[in-house]
Amino acid sequence: MSDEIRLDFQRSERVGFDEAILCARKSDAQLAAIMDRVLARGARCLMTRLEPDVFARIAPDYLERLDYDPVSRTAYLNWSPPVDIGEAQIVVVSAGSSDMPQAAEVIRTLTYLGVPTQQFIDIGVAGLWRLLERVEELKRFPVIVAVAGMDGALPSVLGGLVPGVIICLPTSTGYGVSNGGETALHAALASCAPGLAVVNIDNGYGAACAAFRALNMIRRAASANR
Repeated sequence: MSDEIRLDFQRSERVGFDEAILCARKSDAQLAAIMDRVLARGARCLMTRLEPDVFARIAPDYLERLDYDPVSRTAYLNWSPPVDIGEAQIVVVSAGSSDMPQAAEVIRTLTYLGVPTQQFIDIGVAGLWRLLERVEELKRFPVIVAVAGMDGALPSVLGGLVPGVIICLPTSTGYGVSNGGETALHAALASCAPGLAVVNIDNGYGAACAAFRALNMIRRAASANR
């Protein structure tokens, strides 16, 4: 088991945030060994794609150190919420409530990283008025994560309305030719709205990390200019 697991405890020193543990396809024994190593160092970690049935098999000794959310399929190990994190500077905008699992993964990741977020749910372009009535609020956020499946139109519309950094998170939500999120992904990549950043289908963790990196650089630039 020791040769199978090599945790990167120095990652936060290099890039500003620590390693997350992708739980998918890991055995129960591997997950237990990982948690043991994290706890032995007095460290913390974010666990992603932790399915409810896998969480249900975790030994009781670990449960008091875990904060689990079944919607996002994430868990915080040995984590304490930060104090006084200030106002939200990242907003997560989801086209529909069917995109909640992916949006929740973004929010849970950013919460773990100590970044407050705001969320607008179900403001997709099929009812454009729902988005337009939020535009003035959205303009004040330096970073936006746009979560959309189906035809993936939301990020392109946002890209023509607001000035902030927009990170597109295509989701597998949709029917038929939506093709498990490929249509939304291609729409984001082919968008006529310039300057959009795009992550892979359903990759809420990746979208959150991109948003966190962008916000860190914005904060650093603002601090340097004071």
